[in-house]
Amino acid sequence: MERIKRNERLGVMLSTLSQTPNQIHTLGEFCEKLDAAKSTISEDIDILRKALDKHGLGELSTIAGAAGGVRYRATVGREQARAFLEELAHRLSDPGRLLPGGFLYTSDVTAHPATARMLGRLLAQLYYDAAPQLVLTMETKGIPIAMMTAHMLDAPLVIARRDSRAYEGPAVKINYIAGGSGEKIETMALARRSVRPGQRVLIVDDFMKGGGTLQGMVDMMGEFQAQVVGVGVMIATAQPQQKKVKGAKSLLVLDPSGPNRGVERVTPSDIY
Repeated sequence: MERIKRNERLGVMLSTLSQTPNQIHTLGEFCEKLDAAKSTISEDIDILRKALDKHGLGELSTIAGAAGGVRYRATVGREQARAFLEELAHRLSDPGRLLPGGFLYTSDVTAHPATARMLGRLLAQLYYDAAPQLVLTMETKGIPIAMMTAHMLDAPLVIARRDSRAYEGPAVKINYIAGGSGEKIETMALARRSVRPGQRVLIVDDFMKGGGTLQGMVDMMGEFQAQVVGVGVMIATAQPQQKKVKGAKSLLVLDPSGPNRGVERVTPSDIY
């Protein structure tokens, strides 16, 4: 076999790690794949770590132990995160996006791959330490963001629906209170085999007003005896201040009391 040069090894390793964020790869895996000694692979990892740190492209860490190896996390620096959120907030503050009921048109934003990917990076970064084992969202607009968050966490995505599907088998159904003033009862369904008791769950959605739908997902996880380790959303409204769900984190805030009264204004939250 022809000897693989260092620049080629670095390219293969970086591609492999960046395409599988939060997944541990053993040194032996790279040794076999690249026909190199462990000491050589360790040196390559150190080069990649320094390059990623220098340019703010993520975090490369070595995990000790028998099941250890190297893991890439697509972390984002505060300056980069803030700049992205400010630019996104500016785009979403267009008065033409305002919908009846105090909602905002965001489908074009959440469906854009690069934007959804960055939103997923930012949300995943908030919950790495919580070690979620799956990501739960509600159909349909939150799916792109939740999928990217799940990808960054190396966790499966589970989608709650407004009604069960025959092709998903038996389902658990619950009623929950939706609407900012709690005047509306909705139904949520989730396939029985999609969540196991004791699993650690991160709930992700695109928009939170009163928090009723998110609390419904929390209640649903209670039916499965799963543990909710966090709730993250792209946008939360400033009002009502008291949400039905506790401890939710939002990247952006929709505030009706901006400089032009009656025109909703989107701003970055204080998380980043």
